[in-house]
Amino acid sequence: MNKTSKLHMTTDEFRKQGYKVIDWLVEYYENIEEYPVLSQVKPGEIRSNLPKDPPLKGRNYDDVLSDMDIMMPGMTHWQSPNFHAFFPCASSGPAILADMIATGTGIVGMLWETSPSCTEVETHVLDWLVDMMGMPEKFKSSTSGGGVIQDTASSSTLISLIGAREQSSKGEFNSNASNSRLTTYVSSHSHSSIEKAVKVAGLGKNSLRVIDADEKFAMIPHKLKEQIERDILDGYIPTFVCASVGTTNTTAMDPISEIGQICKEYNIWLHVDAAMAGAAALCPEFRYLQEGLEYANSYTFNPHKWMLTNFDCSVLFIDDRDKITSAMSVIPEYLKNKGSESGEVIDYMDWSIPLGRKFRGLKLWQVINYYGIEGLQEYIREHVDHTQQLKTWIEEDNNFEIVAPVPLNLICFKHKKGSDFNRRLHEAINQTGKLYITKTKINNEYILRFSIGQATGTIDHIRKSWKLIQKIAENID
Repeated sequence: MNKTSKLHMTTDEFRKQGYKVIDWLVEYYENIEEYPVLSQVKPGEIRSNLPKDPPLKGRNYDDVLSDMDIMMPGMTHWQSPNFHAFFPCASSGPAILADMIATGTGIVGMLWETSPSCTEVETHVLDWLVDMMGMPEKFKSSTSGGGVIQDTASSSTLISLIGAREQSSKGEFNSNASNSRLTTYVSSHSHSSIEKAVKVAGLGKNSLRVIDADEKFAMIPHKLKEQIERDILDGYIPTFVCASVGTTNTTAMDPISEIGQICKEYNIWLHVDAAMAGAAALCPEFRYLQEGLEYANSYTFNPHKWMLTNFDCSVLFIDDRDKITSAMSVIPEYLKNKGSESGEVIDYMDWSIPLGRKFRGLKLWQVINYYGIEGLQEYIREHVDHTQQLKTWIEEDNNFEIVAPVPLNLICFKHKKGSDFNRRLHEAINQTGKLYITKTKINNEYILRFSIGQATGTIDHIRKSWKLIQKIAENID
C-alpha cells in the first residue's frame, strides 16, 4: 500500500474505505439486537449464495464490502447482549482498534529482533497482570519464570504438558518418543482440550486418568492421590495434573492448595486452567479462587473471554521458562542473531508452537490502559451481581431448579419436568433468535447453561431473557 500504486489499494483509498469499515462496524453494534443471536441458516445455505468461481479481474472494494450482506445471515452474534451460550467472548473498542493497528503494521514477532516492541510490550503487560491479579511473583519475567500470550487455553495447556513431559522423561521423550509410561490426571469435569493435548503431545489417550468429582463437581484430592500411588506401583510415571479454576460445564472450583501439595509430594507438574474464571481475580474479593497457585508450575486464563480483549488472547504463566524453552526451542541458522545468543532478550517463538506471532500484546495493553484496573473491576463485579440477580429469579420460580454452585457468572439450571422437556425448551429458546444459550449433561440430566459477560448487556436484557424462558416453558406441551 502506497500513494500511487496501480495494483494495490492506495493510501487515499485505504483511508476512505477504512472509514466505511468503521462506519459498518459502528452500525453493526448499534443494531446488533435486530439480528437473530444464533444463525438460523441451514448447512450450505451461505455457500450456495457465493459466486462459483473467483473473479478474473479485481472488484471495487465497495462491492467487496457489500458481500457482508450475503454473509450476515450466517453469523452467530457473539457480541449480542442476548448471547448467553458457552462463555463470554467480549470485545471492546480499544481491543478492536489495537487489532487493526497490529494487523495494519504487519508485525511478525517471532524473535525480539523482528520487533522489539512486540516482545517487550507483551512481557511488560503480562508482568502487570501478575500484580493486577495478585498472582505469585514467580510468574514475573524478573524471575526464572514469566508469561507469554498464546491463541487459546488449549494451546497453553498443550505447551505446559510438553514441558511436563520433558521434565518427567528428562528430555528423553523429545529424543525418541518411546516412553509410554507417563500419566496425566484431570477431573471428570475438566475441559476436553486436555484430552486433545494428551493426544497431540504423543502420550496417548490411555495415559489419561480421570479423577472423580465431589457433589460440587470439583476434583477429589484423596482420589487423585490414590490413583497416583496405584500408577507408581504399576510402574508408571505420574507427569501432569490439570486443576481447574472454573470448569466449562459448571464453573466448578478444584481445591488447588490440596492438589498442589500432592503434586509437590510426588514431583508432578501442576497446571491450573482458569480460562474463563481467571479474570475474576482482578477483584480482590475473588482471589480466594486461586488460593494455592503458589504450587502451580503453569497457569492460564483467557483475557478474550471475560476481560474485554477480543479473540484471540490467552495468557500462560510459567514458573521456570527453561522448562518450556528447552522442550520447544528449535533454532535453524537463519534465525540465529546476536540478541538471542547474548541471552539478554526473550524470543517468544521458543514459548509456543507457531514460529510467527501476532502483536497480541498491543490489544491487552490498550484495554488495560483504556479501562484501568478500576474499570475492569467494575465490569467483572457488574456481571457477578447480574448473575446473582438471575439466580434469585430462578429460585423464585418453583418450576425451575439450580443444579450447581454459582460463584461467578454462569448458572446451570433445569426445568423440573425432566430431561426431554429441557431439551425441547432449549431448542425452542434458540429457535426464537432472541436468545442463545447452551446445554450440558450433569448426572446424566439435560441441563441449561446461562452465561453472563457481554460488554453490550444490561440487567434489563437478562430480565427479558428470563421472562422469555419462562414464557416458552409455559407454552410447551
